[in-house]
Amino acid sequence: MAIVSLKAWRARSAERAAAGARLKATLTEALGLGPGDALSVNEIACADPGCPEMETIVLVMRAGEPTRALRIRTTMEAVTADQIVALVVEEAAGRGPGTP
Repeated sequence: MAIVSLKAWRARSAERAAAGARLKATLTEALGLGPGDALSVNEIACADPGCPEMETIVLVMRAGEPTRALRIRTTMEAVTADQIVALVVEEAAGRGPGTP
């Protein structure tokens, strides 16, 4: 078992929080969320075979609509612009035709 210093753990925690905040701001704009909407971005361990060790789960909570859970199969720090575009397309498809 590796021993991690408290200083290194705090630095890594701050990096992850900053990456999450940047991704959340990017997704909020890309998804066109308004003031009554909410977004949650979290990184979790994935136990499914063929799944990366960590993945990013995005919960899109639009006012008056059911919450949608979307998955990006990489860490928050590694999310690409193409993956953001794919997530926006997936979220729009899940909302149905004619939904802004």
